[in-house]
Amino acid sequence: MNQEFFSQLDQWNEEDRYQEIIDAIEALPGEALDFRLISDLARAYNNLAIDVMPPEDRPLYQRALDLLLPLESQLEEAVRQNPDAAHTWNFRVAYAYFYLDQESKALPYFEKALEARPGDEDTQEMIDRCGRSLALPLGVKPFQVRTREGWNSFLAGEGELRALLDQENREDISRELVERCSELLSPAFCDVAFELGHNGEKYELILVPEGDRTRLFQLAYFQKHAPEELLDRWNIKVGRTRSSGFGLRMNGQDITAEDVYVWAEKTEDHGLGLKVYCEELAPLMERDENQVYHIIYILLDQALGELAAMRYVDYLDVLKSPDAGEGITLDKLADFVATEVDPEGWPQANDPEMASQRYTAYEGKPSEGEDWPLRADVYVGVTCCVPLINGYFQGDDHYMDQLHRDGVVPGFFYYPLDGVDQKDILELRDQLEQAIEARCGEGTVTFTGGATGTTFGYLDFIAWDLKTLLDSAVEVFAGAPVEWAAFHTFRYHVNGIGLKQSEQE
Repeated sequence: MNQEFFSQLDQWNEEDRYQEIIDAIEALPGEALDFRLISDLARAYNNLAIDVMPPEDRPLYQRALDLLLPLESQLEEAVRQNPDAAHTWNFRVAYAYFYLDQESKALPYFEKALEARPGDEDTQEMIDRCGRSLALPLGVKPFQVRTREGWNSFLAGEGELRALLDQENREDISRELVERCSELLSPAFCDVAFELGHNGEKYELILVPEGDRTRLFQLAYFQKHAPEELLDRWNIKVGRTRSSGFGLRMNGQDITAEDVYVWAEKTEDHGLGLKVYCEELAPLMERDENQVYHIIYILLDQALGELAAMRYVDYLDVLKSPDAGEGITLDKLADFVATEVDPEGWPQANDPEMASQRYTAYEGKPSEGEDWPLRADVYVGVTCCVPLINGYFQGDDHYMDQLHRDGVVPGFFYYPLDGVDQKDILELRDQLEQAIEARCGEGTVTFTGGATGTTFGYLDFIAWDLKTLLDSAVEVFAGAPVEWAAFHTFRYHVNGIGLKQSEQE
């Protein structure tokens, strides 16, 4: 391209004529698109998205990323030709991630952009915005709102889904069916796994957590708020249900639950530890152990129901040879759980709220250092969402990032225990939980446990509307018998946010 063409692109950019930039570059033959042109095209998509109302802006930001990320392999050569390419490329990638509500992915790219252009005020401002958003994510649309918008969207288009499900050649339109349902659910979820069907009486939408306990809370919340008028025609379920006679076909051979032997032991709080062996899968175990585990988990979900498997199974080991002692076949495991493990809870084992309310107690060794990180003083705690606790201490934001995109905020309140009698610590935490929940109203928060440290008390939750929750917490803590209080997300490397100040400050 000659300089006149690039000058025209720059002029259109200054005049906010982004669609003309897109049309001009995309009209060029593919072999003409070099690093600079593709980067300028991505910039135009980023800028065009600013003028589009959510969620229609998301495909534009995603398009920018799809253009930019493959250019990374060419970045070093581009920098040799133009040193500022390092800043522009990193900034544009970060910009798209930021407006896709993926600030944790955006931050390292903004930091690299600042390294390439030290002192750049715009880049520094975006870095600061990332930090503020990760510590206090009020700029993301709350999942409570997204849930309402998601169900409104589904209601408006579910007739199309029913018409597609009624077609005899369903296999021919399966892709169209999945794409249309994904589109209808997109106001609520950036990405969600589901299954569609008809049970002879009603149509079915099955929201699948895929073994992710944090996603289970989100799907249970979404299901609970399904509009009544929809339920006349649809069953809305969370998790795959039990299925007898289910099998997988591999290398011309059917593998069923009857082919899998299980040695089960009871663990704490009505849990299960499983050792399993399948002769038919033994050869594959030598070549691809991960695939064998994947197959076993699919069969387990069918034998127990997906939510029951998530609720009860604490560990699962696939054996290369049969274990000692007498085992049972996998199809008999549900009867074992119902009679030996949890007779009272089994009838509700596949209820999403029950499945997400299994609490696990844990202990910690309080730090003896003078300068210790938050929650390092904990010596005892309880949680119904272990992945959030583990992720926090491991500095792994995978679950936080996944939920953040949908406006879901896991976090905790913390407050000093000075002056609180040892016997009153748990009662204080319960009182705070009840008072906050009552003040903020239904649909705002799900409390997931808490912990006691040598210095602080902790109250854990998943917020569906963070602003409403924090406003309520400020009012409750104002009258609580604690000197100060603060909020923190389950991200290890961010700051806490004060809710009540000490009188000494």
